[in-house]
Amino acid sequence: MGSFSQAVRTSMLDAVGNAAAYSEAEVWAKLHIGDPGAAGTSNPAAETTRKQASFSAASAGAMTTDADLEWTNVSTSETYTHVSLWDASTGGNFLGSDDLSSSAGVTAGDTFRIPTGDLDMSLT
Repeated sequence: MGSFSQAVRTSMLDAVGNAAAYSEAEVWAKLHIGDPGAAGTSNPAAETTRKQASFSAASAGAMTTDADLEWTNVSTSETYTHVSLWDASTGGNFLGSDDLSSSAGVTAGDTFRIPTGDLDMSLT
């Protein structure tokens, strides 16, 4: 995972240090054509649909997706370089972002896939 948002880091620290409840019920991935920035809103892809991600149980401070994330019939020809993570399918709160392991150029109408295990989150 590239980086968690400031809000997520603060909530995690409160959960550990102050016994505060912390939970993210859902994680949704959005594509970007450049770094999403600190708020997750910079360089959005024209393909605006967010896909729900599910993850394996955490182990050794890390976890990874347990299913493919797939965008079918993408709307625009462009090159995806990053992904942002959100707690809702639209709107919601920015959770963090990461760069894709390799930039992926797509043509309008293509299917774009992030394979199982290629999106991960870790605390180091």
